[in-house]
Amino acid sequence: MDPRRLTIPELHAAYTAGDLSVEAVTGAYLDAIDRHGATVGAYLEVFGSQAIQQAEALDARLRDGEKPSGLFGVPTAVKDNLCLTGTRTTAGSKMLERYIAPYTATSVQRVMDAGAVVLGKTNLDEFAMGSSTENSAYQKTTNPWDAARVPGGSSGGSAAAVAASQALVALGSDTGGSIRQPASFCGTVGLKPTYGRVSRHGLIALSSSLDQVGPFARTVADAFSLYTALVGVDPFDATTVQAPAFDTSVLSKGLRGLTIGVLDTDIAGMDEEVVARITEATDCMQKAGATIKKISLPLSRASLAVYYLIVSSEVSSNLGRYDGVRYGGTGQARTGNYWQTSMVERSQGFGDEAQRRILLGTYTLSAGYADRYYKRALELQRGIAAEFVQAFKDVDVLFGPTSPSVAFRLGEKFDDPLTMYLSDIFTVPANIANVPALSQPIGFAKKMPVGGQFIGPSFREDLVFQAAAALERELTYANLAAPLA
Repeated sequence: MDPRRLTIPELHAAYTAGDLSVEAVTGAYLDAIDRHGATVGAYLEVFGSQAIQQAEALDARLRDGEKPSGLFGVPTAVKDNLCLTGTRTTAGSKMLERYIAPYTATSVQRVMDAGAVVLGKTNLDEFAMGSSTENSAYQKTTNPWDAARVPGGSSGGSAAAVAASQALVALGSDTGGSIRQPASFCGTVGLKPTYGRVSRHGLIALSSSLDQVGPFARTVADAFSLYTALVGVDPFDATTVQAPAFDTSVLSKGLRGLTIGVLDTDIAGMDEEVVARITEATDCMQKAGATIKKISLPLSRASLAVYYLIVSSEVSSNLGRYDGVRYGGTGQARTGNYWQTSMVERSQGFGDEAQRRILLGTYTLSAGYADRYYKRALELQRGIAAEFVQAFKDVDVLFGPTSPSVAFRLGEKFDDPLTMYLSDIFTVPANIANVPALSQPIGFAKKMPVGGQFIGPSFREDLVFQAAAALERELTYANLAAPLA
């Protein structure tokens, strides 16, 4: 029995029966990282000895008669823009190469409190800016289904770790699709919760009004387990809210009685095979008892433009603190003059994409342009959110593709940022409208995974999980094994 193929309930059953120890399971995952780590490049740092120590402590609790629940003994990866006390937290940037976190992010602490074993920190696009994980200052991460292709981004390391069975579950962050798009590319499940569901305390900010921490897993039920450990009010994050809770019963409710709005896929560059998989999934849901309606959200087509105006503006503000003197820096430029030192440090510490967005955001917030661009984008954001509210009066959830294509080849779009940005055309609207969205495997195209996306009303993750779990049972694409697993 390969313990890396077990789901969380199966793992807990094996712990209870005494068939497996947490140390043995953790060791199996660490061995997998050793075997394929260089090829996949999912991790920036692996906590081998610390993970074994955690496992040994959990095994002691099992010997004392504790029954595993929650995330007990679950090998977990953490995106490297989430702080963990005493470890490097780089956000994929040279600017934070020397930063050792003095505290732990609330989301990471909650999964550890639930019994998770943290295996290490995963690679990402610098400061979570990107759709391919090629913007990392440290290494390239490859897709476990095809090492010549990208894993998606910005949480590409977390998605690749789960797809390659180098972690059972993982934490990522999603500002415009950074969980869902790599989940789609790597054949995993990925959820962006409603903004305010999960604390952002200890998450290195990209866009403070849009960032949200969420789970990766190989099944919807495992994603649900990680999600439930994350949610809740946090006194360290004033944007968290007390929202209605729900239990695992939502996973077994099925599709009958649900009205599902299917989104338009008529956009330039849409892969016909991806459209075919969406059509097949839609037909499958209709046969299983769901009511299908075609839904058009014309204003949401402006989401990508709105998103990049808002994000770039907030990036220019959030990254303004990294001057190489007070915050961050390579430590290589000490001229005795603050402005010269800061200029050199920011030029050396930030990569091309970070500098590009800082420049764009500074421009859109500048005198004479803020009203024309930034404030107009905020007005459109409210209109897009209202359009979603109206749509959910007619349907329970929305369904469509997560990405217009399967994973593209390494380097294919790296020098064409505008084309790269279009990878997020289907994921960005959920962030702009502040609604939950989940991507899950629905088939293959060109021998690569295809993701379908469910979007629900604000704080109705229960409906998203209900639909996703039911579709997963119908399509049987859960717990996929990638070639490099």
